[in-house]
Amino acid sequence: MARWPASIEAADPHAVCDAAQVLGRRRSEGAVPLLTRLTTHEDDNVAVAAIEALGRIGGRAAVDALLATVASGSFFRTFPAIDVLGRTGDPRAVAPLAALLDSPFYGPEAARALGRSGQVTAVAPLLAQLHRPADALVRAAALAIAEVHDALQRQFGTGANVEKLVRARAQQVDIRRVAQSVAGGSPDEQRALCRVLGWVGAEEASATLLALLDAVPAAAAEALRSVGHEIDGPLLEALQRGDSGRRLLLLPLIVGRGSALREAQLCLEDEDPAVRASACEVLTRIGDPSAVPILFRHLGDRDLGASQAVVGAIQSLGSADTERLALEAARSSDPIVRRAALRIIAFFGYASGLATLRDALRGDDERLRDAALAGLPYLEDPHALDLLLENTRHASSHTRASAMRALGQAGTGARVLEALRVGLSDPDGWVCYYACQSLGKLRDDASASAIVRLMEHPAGQVRVAAVESLAHLGAEAAGRALREAARSADPDIQRAALVGLGMSRRPDAIPILVEAARAPERATRLIALSALAEHEAPEVLLVLAQAAGDKDDGIREAAISKLAEWSGAGGTHVLVGLLASASSRDRALEALSLPAPGRIAGILAPLEGADTELAQSLVAALARMKRADARAALVSALEMPSAVARRAAAEALSALDAREWGEAREALARAAEHDQDAEVRRLAAAALGR
Repeated sequence: MARWPASIEAADPHAVCDAAQVLGRRRSEGAVPLLTRLTTHEDDNVAVAAIEALGRIGGRAAVDALLATVASGSFFRTFPAIDVLGRTGDPRAVAPLAALLDSPFYGPEAARALGRSGQVTAVAPLLAQLHRPADALVRAAALAIAEVHDALQRQFGTGANVEKLVRARAQQVDIRRVAQSVAGGSPDEQRALCRVLGWVGAEEASATLLALLDAVPAAAAEALRSVGHEIDGPLLEALQRGDSGRRLLLLPLIVGRGSALREAQLCLEDEDPAVRASACEVLTRIGDPSAVPILFRHLGDRDLGASQAVVGAIQSLGSADTERLALEAARSSDPIVRRAALRIIAFFGYASGLATLRDALRGDDERLRDAALAGLPYLEDPHALDLLLENTRHASSHTRASAMRALGQAGTGARVLEALRVGLSDPDGWVCYYACQSLGKLRDDASASAIVRLMEHPAGQVRVAAVESLAHLGAEAAGRALREAARSADPDIQRAALVGLGMSRRPDAIPILVEAARAPERATRLIALSALAEHEAPEVLLVLAQAAGDKDDGIREAAISKLAEWSGAGGTHVLVGLLASASSRDRALEALSLPAPGRIAGILAPLEGADTELAQSLVAALARMKRADARAALVSALEMPSAVARRAAAEALSALDAREWGEAREALARAAEHDQDAEVRRLAAAALGR
């Protein structure tokens, strides 16, 4: 055994363990040589503490020490080192961990560590374990493959490379053994086993998944979504024979398969309204208009969700028969059918439906009148507008309110605007509310003064509607009123005004919004941040940057969401800075992955000087964009002076299976042969499948 300095050799092992843990928590890179020596300490507890500390610190030297420990042959040190080595995510961990898969002592733990590594090169050795007689190892291998897939999905936005690899090596998968291992597995293991079968995609694997619907319905159904048309026959048979629960699982699996038309129509008769609604969605996806007459038979569904799904499917499909069938249904004695038919007539704007809408307006059913009024603006017939204006004077305040709302879709003709202005003084608050809203939608600046007066209306909803409407108007009186309302003591008025100031994009609103973004009330701050995002100014970027570091999750999320849309280098610079924060890293990475103007250049600029962790995050953002210019940026990163940047780029290109891109393939080939860094050469060769 190596001799230790007297001070360390004489120290109490408990104290040395504590010191190692502190060094690990502090991620003290300077302590790596000491911790490396401690991995061979005579006390196993000291060695394990050093192993865990090295895992926390990371880096090439720490991984070298962990690799040596895994190969040491000492069970009490190798076993914890396996787990820690996998968690480093270092590509060099794959080969030594894969070598332990056949070990009766280390096999399952090595499989789990390979999953935690997140390396696509771990998939091939894991697949080879799916024929093993031990259920525990089969489960561990499947779970590890799924973890690699999910790690790549989180980091690079796609796990397709894992799916392709499983399908390409399908002959290595013992489908029977995988299915047998489902029983007795944990929910996560069962889900992983089913996912692997789904990625295999062969007819036998698909049939096995259908059979597993009885044992693990949710996991099997999820996996079946990744299977192609080879399951059409068994799937449709299962739909015919299945109960409501089975149908709910199977119907989402039908994506535009015309052969499923009959089975989907059969499910419209199911006793469960959720199944009936799902069947409507399937018919919409199939896109065959021949289903429309059958859908009309279900307009009277007593379940609101199912009824809306039927109407939505008819509106999506259309057909030569839809107009006739809608007019017939509008004469039904069933009010539910009549209301649904009126919505269909309104949606398509059938001129032939004017008489039908007129009849509904003359009846006593207010909900029928609502449906008819909503449809009148879409009919290109001058009599339709006459009917709509006539009902703004109806005895029922509910009907007057519906007419005012519908006028907001009727254009800016003089008669429309005059009727709406009259509605502002209606004795009923809801009539005023909809008249005010419609004038705002129609941007009637001439009504600005009258709408400003409504900010003193006794009904709260009218006051809020007035503020919202003013946001759409360009008159100076509207802007002045919004600025005053933004400092109102009424929180509803204040927040509506803040929204309005954001929508109006008035430069003079920025100081008010900045002030509100620092208010003590959380709701006010959230609204102000959203409104500020409508303005791209330096002071706004500063406020968003401060809010992105807020301790409140909601505030932080709102700020990062706005930064994700920010054009230019400023927003990208702030998001890159957030990658260093554990509380914001994942969300900042998602935001950086959105291709806003200037985003790619803003990512490449700090990549050259980035450390390993930051470089991996930056190239992950480029990979997740899934755009040609982002892929070109990844290739350019492979040729940067920084070896850290080149390693990160090579790893990303491997995860994305860049062999399919000519330019990337050539760059990887050059790196595999000539790069000065051995790790870049190894990663590039792995990306090329060498």
